[in-house]
Order: sequence, then structure tokens, then C-alpha cells
Amino acid sequence: MTNTCVLVVEDEPINRELLLENLSEHGYATVSAEGGEEAWRLIEETPERFDVVLLDRLMPDMDGIEVLRRIRTTPSLQHTPVIMQTALAAEADIAEGLNAGAYYYLTKPFTAEALLAIVAAAAKDHHQHLELEAESRKTASSVACLYRAEFRFKTPEEARNLATMVAHGAPEPGRIVLGLSELMLNAVEHGNLAITYDEKSALIKDDALFEEVARRLALPEYSSKFAILEFEKDDKEVRFVIRDQGKGFDWKSYLEITPDRAFDTHGRGIAMARMLSFDSLEFEGSGNVVRAVVKAN
Repeated sequence: MTNTCVLVVEDEPINRELLLENLSEHGYATVSAEGGEEAWRLIEETPERFDVVLLDRLMPDMDGIEVLRRIRTTPSLQHTPVIMQTALAAEADIAEGLNAGAYYYLTKPFTAEALLAIVAAAAKDHHQHLELEAESRKTASSVACLYRAEFRFKTPEEARNLATMVAHGAPEPGRIVLGLSELMLNAVEHGNLAITYDEKSALIKDDALFEEVARRLALPEYSSKFAILEFEKDDKEVRFVIRDQGKGFDWKSYLEITPDRAFDTHGRGIAMARMLSFDSLEFEGSGNVVRAVVKAN
């Protein structure tokens, strides 16, 4: 992927060279580190340099969990995607990495196809976040006095554009915009257009999600549907309510990134919104209403 730089952290020389070769052959810029201490030094020196960190878990100097902990406790790095690669495939080990903030996972041995798919997913998520932050900065002044509003949206593009604007009604809009966008995209794709989790997995694999969304938006059973974003703030908090016209979904299983979905190329949006963007996030009923709150101070 052009203009994407991956930091490869791997203490085994042969494995490190294979990773670098596979990534370089597919257009990624790469930097390597032989251990955790070297990796952290590189990250500290130029934190904005890396779009993705491919992190070995077991290393002799500083292990991957400690490197990950330092990344996640550094505000400017909180949204940098970290892919944990490890031979520890037990559910408890994967859960530990997920809880520490490794939202993407590979267990050794893995194929080149699996490597490239998860790196592409992580890089795409990171670039989308950077684009949303950049767009939201452009609209900062236009919503400075916004205290209550209701918006309708039907398409992914409308959802992203609206999220970048409305996020500036809350403190730390750069933190809010990613989570708000994910919840609104969920309302369109999974809510109104009824694209299931498994269907989205297959569409992403075939690079056909955009076309399928456009196709469904044009169908009579979906073309009249819209979603609603309600915005309200006071001196204590900022509240977002998103409603769609779908049948709902089993939202409880998406509040966290679970070990059984750790290797998928999508399905992290709700959990990341809950953990990184909002102070509280609650779904209602069947899941076609979600309330997200940010404290004003």
C-alpha cells in the first residue's frame, strides 16, 4: 500500500526477513527492529512515522505487551494500529493482548495471505482515521455554537461527512470522530442495508463492499431508509444518539474484541468507539439505537 510505513518488530532474523520481504513486495515501506527496546526507541524518535506496528510478543529484552502498553499510554499513539504476532494461541493469551490494545492479531505460523490481509485492514483503518481527523479540523468553527441538532443520513459518505462536522461539538474531536463515524457507518451498512457480519467479511475479501453498498442503496426495499443522528450538549456532557431503520443485531458480542474475532479484518469499530472515543456507550433494544456520551470537562 503506497505511503504506508510498517514497523516490523521481530527478534528472529529469518522471520524478520520474511516479513520485510512480503511487505516490501506489496508496496509497503518498512522499518525493522530486533527487539522491544529498539522498537520503542524508533517510535519515540518519530511517533508519526509508522502507520502500522507489527509486533512480536515474546522478545528477550522488552516483550510485546510492554511495548504495546507504552504505545497505548502515549496520547499521540493511541490510534496507531498494533498487530500482535505470537505463537501463544491460547484464548487467555489472545485476550491479554486484546485487553492491552492489540486490536489486530496473527498467530504463528501464518500465511503471507493472512499477513497481507490484516496489515491492509489495519493500514486502511489508520488512514481513514487520519483523513477523518483532517476533515474534522476544517469544519471546527462551523459547529462551535451548536447545542442541539438532528440530522438525517443515508449513505456511508454522508455518515463520514456528518461525523467529521459534528465531532467538533465535543471536546477532543480527534478522539470522537473515529468512534462516531464507526457507529454511523454501522447504522447504514448493518442497520438499514442489512449487510451481515459474514457478508461483510466476504465482500471485503473480494474487494466488493463499496459496490454492494451502492447496489443495495438503489434497491426499492432500502432506498427510502435513513438513519438519524441526534446531538445535544450542556455544561456537563455531550450526547449523541444514532437511530437506524433496520431490524437490529446482537450488539452485546461487539462491545469488546473477542479472541474468536481477533483475526478478522473488520468488526472492531464498536469496541474501539467504546474504548477510545466515548466515556459511555449503550445500545438499546434490538440494537438499532445507540447512545454515546462524552464528558464536557
